[in-house]
Amino acid sequence: MSTHQPTISIIIPVLNEEKYIKDVLFAISTNAGSNRIKEILVVDGGSTDRTVANAQKHGATVINSNKGRAKQMNLGAAQATGDVLYFLHVDSLPPKDFDSDILNEIDRGFEVGCFQMRFNSNSLFLQFFSWCTKINHQICRGGDQSLFITSKLFHELNGFNENYVIYEDNEFIRRVYKLKPFKIISSAITTSARRYEERGTVRLQYHFGMIHLKHHLGAKPKELYQYYLKHIAA
Repeated sequence: MSTHQPTISIIIPVLNEEKYIKDVLFAISTNAGSNRIKEILVVDGGSTDRTVANAQKHGATVINSNKGRAKQMNLGAAQATGDVLYFLHVDSLPPKDFDSDILNEIDRGFEVGCFQMRFNSNSLFLQFFSWCTKINHQICRGGDQSLFITSKLFHELNGFNENYVIYEDNEFIRRVYKLKPFKIISSAITTSARRYEERGTVRLQYHFGMIHLKHHLGAKPKELYQYYLKHIAA
């Protein structure tokens, strides 16, 4: 009988996030409940601020990458040595004992899943969308909820599709749902509402909904990115 205990590699893609990288690394160290986090890999897409210095100062290993979240996460996964990959956005803070929760689900036979999510906002509108993350359907998934997956399954799925400049999480999770049971852990990750506050809550959610719809109707990655540039990034 094997006595090997699975370990976790945390992968965080970043680009010019000098403030948030400190916050998330502090949350990881404060909320970890096991000694089985093997490494924290911060995959930098060419930051020009103090992101890299701050990541190194707070104990992470920095990997230099070409820009693009799918590319960055795939590179992190390729260099990771843990049994479980945990993809985390820089502005999403994991809950207490997040690593123990992940490992418990792995022990129970789940190979992939995420946490529920809440925004750091009192907006009732955003609270509704936070509540939706309880629902185990791919339409309710997104990268802000983070993602744990065995390294084996990740590589069987050939990782993130690098043609997607945006929507790479959703496209990947859609493939996962077709293959494996997906576990939603009941504790919640806390994610920043900064993009909603900057661009308008209802307006931004509408445009995210349109991107979901366009993808469902067969839009190609380039078309999704052009829509994003026009309506969200502008």
